Amino acid sequence: MSEQPTTYYEAMGGHAFFDALVAHFYQGVAGDAQLRALYPEEDLAPAQERLLLFLEQYWGGPTTYSDERGHPRLRMRHVPYAVTPTMRDKWLEHMLGGLDVVGPQFDLHPQLDAALRDYLTRAADSMVNSLEGQPAPIHRMATPPPSAM
Repeated sequence: MSEQPTTYYEAMGGHAFFDALVAHFYQGVAGDAQLRALYPEEDLAPAQERLLLFLEQYWGGPTTYSDERGHPRLRMRHVPYAVTPTMRDKWLEHMLGGLDVVGPQFDLHPQLDAALRDYLTRAADSMVNSLEGQPAPIHRMATPPPSAM
């Protein structure tokens, strides 16, 4: 009798699945000049590792992300960056595009695919913190409002 997966992480394919998904996503980021501008590090490997650890933990895998970095505090960690609706759409384009490639390779069950797509879309929506052409929130907070004269 074979053992059934006990977490979404295991059911999706564990580390191999999330590693492939995140690697595919960052290939897209590297080739997208507009989205790439949101990543200040010259080397994308540290950002890739952070996203991998976060997604693994979120879906029931190892708690390495929190062990190393504490609570995710995603919105706070993105305050230095102007995450506009356009940036959200670009992020989703590459992330969901990665899922389009990696999901079938891992024979991802349609319900798990739908759950992951729903989560990624909601997470991306929640990261939007600026309108088009607006600076990042951290810069808006540092600038006093115009006086009413």
